[in-house]
Amino acid sequence: MAVFTGAGVAIVTPFKENGEVDYEKFADLIEFQIEGGTDAIIVCGTTGESSTLTHEEHLDVIRYCIERVAGRIPVVAGTGSNCTETAIYLSTEAQKAGADALLLVSPYYNKATQNGLYRHYKAIAESVKIPCILYNVPSRTGCNIAPETVVRLCTDVENIVGVKEAGGNISQIARLMNLAGGKVDLYSGNDDQIVPLLSLGGKGVISVLSNVAPRQTHDICARFFAGDMAGSCAEQLRAIPLCSALFCEVNPIPVKKALNLMGKIGGTLRMPLTEMEPENAARLEKAMKDYGILE
Repeated sequence: MAVFTGAGVAIVTPFKENGEVDYEKFADLIEFQIEGGTDAIIVCGTTGESSTLTHEEHLDVIRYCIERVAGRIPVVAGTGSNCTETAIYLSTEAQKAGADALLLVSPYYNKATQNGLYRHYKAIAESVKIPCILYNVPSRTGCNIAPETVVRLCTDVENIVGVKEAGGNISQIARLMNLAGGKVDLYSGNDDQIVPLLSLGGKGVISVLSNVAPRQTHDICARFFAGDMAGSCAEQLRAIPLCSALFCEVNPIPVKKALNLMGKIGGTLRMPLTEMEPENAARLEKAMKDYGILE
């Protein structure tokens, strides 16, 4: 059984002006997501600025999210690292905290061979008992998880259950699902490709868009699964300009700006991320108004 089906939000981590995690605003964002019909919360991923959290902060944010959600929807904890031992430490602690599953980004900077990726992921998954979702995002990591490696891991390791695919290569994803034999739960990692990946057998999306449009992102998936392909596709296409604006600067700069514009308070960014350039902020604001989530 899939960890979740539908739209999971890759939730932001709000920071105060002094740089501390703003747990009061984080609680508000969690409630906004649950009220909006989000099917799962993915905490401490790329959008959550996990790369600038200390290990203590990282685990505190995961623990807080799990406690606040209180079992209402699944919580998937981002615990990947380019150091296998660090990933094992974060993963085991997240399991202790009650995470429903883990999201494990591929090793970045040092990268790895396909055999190295296999051994890395196998070691992490075998250190825990909860489901693990691989995360392929080569534009950030410089490391592509080949379809054969994904299938091998999902076949050989019982609790490696699927992959978040953010590579954008539809041909590679089609090959993956051709090889998968029903063993790989596929999640889109790109908001502009939700319907294409669902059509290839995907279970849903791990979404940036859902931070600002939880109901609409949920509905793209729900309509598809209900057999309303035309409605799902229409909602996907309507979101394309907003998706583009949300990625006109590196994520999560635009989505935090969008939340602030909505009064939801995404908070500040941690260096080296900086505030959005004025011309891009204007483009984002227009896209939000056109989409109907900002007056």
